[in-house]
Amino acid sequence: MPSRLLLPLSRLYLAELARRNRAFDRGRGVRTLPIPVLSVGNLSVGGTGKTPTVRTLCAWLRDAGHTPAIAMRGYKPGPQGSDEALEYRRLLPDTPVIVRPDRYEAITEFLATSAHGSATYSIDCVVLDDGFQHRRLSRVFDLVLIDASRWPYDDAPLPAGRLRELPSSLVRAQAVLITHAELVTQNQIAQLESRLGREHPHLTIAVGEHAWSGVQVREGGSPPVRHSLDWLRDKRIVAACGLGNPAGFFAAAERVLGHQPVETIVLPDHAAFGAAQRARLAAAVRRHQAECVLISLKDDVKIAKPADLGVPVAAALLDLRFWTGEAELRSRVLSAVGS
Repeated sequence: MPSRLLLPLSRLYLAELARRNRAFDRGRGVRTLPIPVLSVGNLSVGGTGKTPTVRTLCAWLRDAGHTPAIAMRGYKPGPQGSDEALEYRRLLPDTPVIVRPDRYEAITEFLATSAHGSATYSIDCVVLDDGFQHRRLSRVFDLVLIDASRWPYDDAPLPAGRLRELPSSLVRAQAVLITHAELVTQNQIAQLESRLGREHPHLTIAVGEHAWSGVQVREGGSPPVRHSLDWLRDKRIVAACGLGNPAGFFAAAERVLGHQPVETIVLPDHAAFGAAQRARLAAAVRRHQAECVLISLKDDVKIAKPADLGVPVAAALLDLRFWTGEAELRSRVLSAVGS
């Protein structure tokens, strides 16, 4: 249905959200852990770049002498777990990833295990992946991501639009990171920064882009091998992704290749990459005589049989690169945990 037909449902959604937030504001149902909790979240559904941002915060914390864990709900878990958890465990093997909808209970159990000496890791802080709306767990710092290519002031709340909360909820946050700056003009970034600063002068505002640093290539049953982005050049590429914001992935692919992929395939967010989806990719490879399938690392952790595709599978390695505000944001993060 056209989104305007869903606006009455959006008003009901906002009313219930306001009721819940008033209860949380009074402390009702909020539980506190004995260690600092930081949250990386967003206002909208999907595609803002939480995973590389959480990795960045964990790197800052480790560099300052802390031992963080990552806690997450674990959306749409497959046989091996959720795709985000698998990605974190691949990229951050020394950082515990705690996965359960009730994050308070999961972290409490992990801390109890550590206290009895039966855990591999001992942690002194936690970073919540997608935690801005998870208000049952008290936190010392909220970082909210806003996708620069999706102007939040023009969007509507769920289900008519993509907003989980209105921008006015940023009153609860300490910092905002404007992501995907590479997808818009400098003027659009300046307008968004100006409005955020005017309406929420307490916020630390940073701007960054999500940039590929290389590719991890799997061929047949061989272990993955890391290559520079030059490995992709002059190849006939089928690009596919199951991400919340596929436009950013395909735009990055085109920038790296210097031309459009021979075909782009958009799959649902958190797609399982099962037999039917692998068959669809294999058909595209044959149709275009492609030399490679290009996917995100979040998708790569779910492809159990890359050999089915008949060509190498290259997973883009994504990093957060700051344009402005990195030092200020890092300082606030470390101050929040007492560094």
